[in-house]
Amino acid sequence: MSGKLLSPDELEAALRAIGAERYHNLHPFHRALHDGRLNRAQVQAWALNRYYYQASIPAKDAILLARLPTAELRREWRRRLVDHDGDAPGTGGVARWLKLTDGLGLDRTYVESLEGLLPATRFAVDAYVAFVRDRSILEAIASSLTELFSPTIISERVAGMLRHYDFITPETLAYFQPRLTQAPRDSDFALGYVKEHARTPEQQKAVLDALKFKCGVLWAMLDELEYAYVNPGRIPPGAFRPDAA
Repeated sequence: MSGKLLSPDELEAALRAIGAERYHNLHPFHRALHDGRLNRAQVQAWALNRYYYQASIPAKDAILLARLPTAELRREWRRRLVDHDGDAPGTGGVARWLKLTDGLGLDRTYVESLEGLLPATRFAVDAYVAFVRDRSILEAIASSLTELFSPTIISERVAGMLRHYDFITPETLAYFQPRLTQAPRDSDFALGYVKEHARTPEQQKAVLDALKFKCGVLWAMLDELEYAYVNPGRIPPGAFRPDAA
């Protein structure tokens, strides 16, 4: 990006172009998951590693919530905590993700222990939480804009997994249905905030870089899954091994 100041609509177009090029719906592992080319153990590995990302989202949002300067902003961001953590035991997105891992035959205690995580999963997710903690509020909010693209990947994922895997049921995939309305609501707010507050070329570049970073986090997670579980013999020490589960 040059030093030219973009209009709000031009900034939105640049953000959407990043998603069109870098969002992880384009990753070969996702395509294999959607197209039914993974076996049960590979789907288990995906769900187990993705759990750490899902469980870290409310922690990330709580960190940002504490940094927000106004009650209006905090009220808006607080909804995300309820969406993921729920407002009672057994509710919310994290609990629904555990129903997915349950349905895939993974022991819940093992999943929650994080003992089987791939190292790159931990590094990528921790880097995202640190980014939200350490960067500007504008960059932290911009990093959430992968939600602009999530309804597409959710629709693909649900339809593809139900079509191709006999061990997947609609109940197993209960996590995804609420996200079809939650993600657009959240991304509409974040996009509006970014378009209003990125007022200099430097701020706009930071916003675009934040979204690139977040796309990289999600891409790196799938890179490691593909390396470890699609290529035999490359599972790192201590990570989930299907034959030992």
